[in-house]
Amino acid sequence: MRLSHLFVFVLPFLVSASLEEQPKLSSPPNMGDQQGDLDTGYTPLTRPQPTLADLLTIEPSASIYYSYARETELSLEFDTANQYLTLLVPTNRAVMALSRKPHQGPPSAVPVIEMSEQQFDEQSKRNVHRWVSAHIIPSYISLSNAPVTYDTILEGKSVTFIPTSETAQDSPDWARVVLEDGSRIISMKEGMNGVLYLVDGTIDPY
Repeated sequence: MRLSHLFVFVLPFLVSASLEEQPKLSSPPNMGDQQGDLDTGYTPLTRPQPTLADLLTIEPSASIYYSYARETELSLEFDTANQYLTLLVPTNRAVMALSRKPHQGPPSAVPVIEMSEQQFDEQSKRNVHRWVSAHIIPSYISLSNAPVTYDTILEGKSVTFIPTSETAQDSPDWARVVLEDGSRIISMKEGMNGVLYLVDGTIDPY
């Protein structure tokens, strides 16, 4: 009985000594501080306005023109911030209404000599480049004093805007003009590197 009482008395001291001998675990790093450091070092890329490329991407009615443009190096200019372009973008419906599509070019006045596949591809690329270029004016344009004419980036090709009385006088300038072939501008969107005019017709590059 005396041994039992002695064991009960000594047991708490043995447990305490055992716990003191165990190595202490280091505290985990402060994850909140680490996250704060990450947040402080991260700066998201933002633009004050969308580029012309952004506007074309989100405009469903311009998808065919943009698809043709991306086949050329001209599309790179749509995302360049240090210049200003005016795009006259035909709607998908306007492109689909063409009897000959942009890559086909004009009908030949002479019998067509059989071409190799490589020659055909090269000719198609030239036709597309020419057609896309005819819809790009390399500057800001003002439509308040129509009629006005502006050169496109296609050599020898210009576009004339003519006033029309079919719209109200308090309409925006772009709504009070038509292109020389009668095509109308149906909407306007401004980007950081230019303006996109959506047109219900196409510009003949030939």
